[in-house]
Amino acid sequence: MIDYTRELDSYLKRLFPITRSITGNGNRETLKILQEIIPLEIKEYPSGQEVYDWTIPQEWNIKDAWIKNSKGEKIIDFKNSNLHIVSYSKPIHKKMKLGEFKEQLHFLRDLPEAIPYRTSYYNENWGFCISYNQYQELFKEDEEYEIYIDSELTDGALSIGELILHGRSSKELLISCYMCHPSMANDSLSGVLLTSFLAKELQNLNLYYTYRIVFIPETIGAIAYCANNELHMKNIKHALVVTTNGGPGKFGYKQSWQEDNFINNMVEDVFQESEEEFIKYPFDIHGSDERQYSSQAFRINCITISKDKYYDYDYYHTSLDNLDFVKGEYINSSLGLYYKLIMKMEKNLKFKNTMPYCEVMLSKHDLYPKTGGTINQLIKNSSKNELDLILELLFTCDGNKGLYEISKDLKIDLDVLYEIALKMKNKYILEIVE
Repeated sequence: MIDYTRELDSYLKRLFPITRSITGNGNRETLKILQEIIPLEIKEYPSGQEVYDWTIPQEWNIKDAWIKNSKGEKIIDFKNSNLHIVSYSKPIHKKMKLGEFKEQLHFLRDLPEAIPYRTSYYNENWGFCISYNQYQELFKEDEEYEIYIDSELTDGALSIGELILHGRSSKELLISCYMCHPSMANDSLSGVLLTSFLAKELQNLNLYYTYRIVFIPETIGAIAYCANNELHMKNIKHALVVTTNGGPGKFGYKQSWQEDNFINNMVEDVFQESEEEFIKYPFDIHGSDERQYSSQAFRINCITISKDKYYDYDYYHTSLDNLDFVKGEYINSSLGLYYKLIMKMEKNLKFKNTMPYCEVMLSKHDLYPKTGGTINQLIKNSSKNELDLILELLFTCDGNKGLYEISKDLKIDLDVLYEIALKMKNKYILEIVE
């Protein structure tokens, strides 16, 4: 796989300052920039559309926001950090004493230099986010302040990006990331860029599976996408939910809802083969868009490979989740793990013996050694030889087990078994079962 570190650093710098939310022009701008990397189709779901128990809200855009002190000095300025504004704040222009709007100021006493990230998507409100140091230094009880938010809520649309990479099979795997966070690099810009460059790498391959790759705002975007693509989504069994994969800390992965599903073992194989230590996070109902994809109607097994997982690092949902914390090299290392996982998934096919009646005459198909002695030539790191594996596949491949599960049963590397299965397929002894 190509090393994309330089390109990742470049796009981190371009995309980081953009004001994104669950709707708005910042999302469209982001998707248009991503079109430089991959041929994304941008789709719009209109405000007011009912998507299951939810309704797509009005579109929110903001031009400016600030707080001035009694001297007319801007002490908090949205243009210095778009995290200063609570996302989806309604417009306001008013003078108030601190006691009248103190509850509209959000800060973190335990992380006094950080600006927190706060939202008010479905509750009409307004607010500012500031560091605790700013609060102590700039705000006084008896002073009057001028509050200004130049935003608008209009009937617009929710924007998503979609790319379908067609493989030889119509069977689909889902890759999903969310793009609704402003100026936070690990959550969620790292996932957006990893997904983009993973798609760039995959589009040049001769894929077996078809990949449905989506860029959405978290929660409402996943719900809207499921509602608008219900039949496709019900046929998907596995997904990668890509987020928080660009920090300097430890790798980890969140398990899918079925603990014994093969995808969990496959991820652990990738870590072990890459000699990477990792943290295993069990599935829970909190988290990202696996909450939607794994819901009862869909039951998709989703995993997330992380590097500084959401909630697990101090800078989560703050201004300190920035480009000093996240680097292209960290995202690139996570990208390599996702790529290795997909290469394993590409080989996890179900084969069926086309000649199930008694023993196949292997010599007739040039699959039996012509010279004595070669029958004992063992596969590397195994007690079995190629003939053993051919016989095992003929006995086992009835279309019910995937090749990965068989490889685990036989304690044989998946790559080795895959090559033997392909050889037998080319002899028309095995066939792939959809």
